[in-house]
Amino acid sequence: MLELYQSEGCPHCAKVREKLSELGVSYVTHNPRLPGGMGGDVTNEVTYEELQAGGEDQIPYLVDTEREVTMYESDDIVEYLEEHYA
Repeated sequence: MLELYQSEGCPHCAKVREKLSELGVSYVTHNPRLPGGMGGDVTNEVTYEELQAGGEDQIPYLVDTEREVTMYESDDIVEYLEEHYA
């Protein structure tokens, strides 16, 4: 399963969502905080802690539970999706 930690107002997150839709891949979204360079207001404490478990306070954050892969950075995520889900 793919889990995307994101925010609706974030253009980097939108890029990842568009790629997931383009590929027809199902995924679960989590909205841990609002967008913002240094971290926006937290909207969900539980998913915010999960986001930070990857080592950063950055969105988007992708978790591929099947492959045990986690990553930040929208360009890296899009490249990963194209490589493994296209």
